[in-house]
Amino acid sequence: MADTKIPGLKIAILTTNGVEQPELTEPLAAIQEADGTPVVVSPEEGQIQAMKGDWEHADHFDVDVHLPSADPNDYAGLVLPGGTLNADTLRIDEDAQQFVKAFFDAGKPVAAICHGPWILTEVGAASGRTVTSYPSLKTDLTNAGAEWVDEAAVVSNGLVTSRTPDDLEEFNHAFLTLVSQHSSAQS
Repeated sequence: MADTKIPGLKIAILTTNGVEQPELTEPLAAIQEADGTPVVVSPEEGQIQAMKGDWEHADHFDVDVHLPSADPNDYAGLVLPGGTLNADTLRIDEDAQQFVKAFFDAGKPVAAICHGPWILTEVGAASGRTVTSYPSLKTDLTNAGAEWVDEAAVVSNGLVTSRTPDDLEEFNHAFLTLVSQHSSAQS
């Protein structure tokens, strides 16, 4: 991914307690490697608790921006990590819904992995797109108007989706490429 650069671009990573740790840390590292600035945005203040799977506590991570004060206009793109608890909490949080919807309304790149695409059903962003996710979301996404496929990384109308942490390399590459292309088109 060293060939894809997004110098100076800020990328929001919307997450809360229960995030699947590699789905936070690997996109964060990839954004930094691409000369971008990852910003952890959360409805929690201070720190969040990451998980290894759904049951085992992993590390704590600092929150950079409290969600109620986050402005989508400050960011060039958005990452929605998974983790069942994280994704389920965010999809019913009205501030999270408004934040995510603002990226789609502005045509900015969004990436969602594993359970992260769950919020797409709440903000009307699944309809008319081809997506993938953790398999248990297939019915929800299909019922919301998406075409669900079983692929490592899917790009559809400004949205990148992936299935599991096993797909993180493809996920990060597809998202950074999309952000780079979008930034170049805006220049």
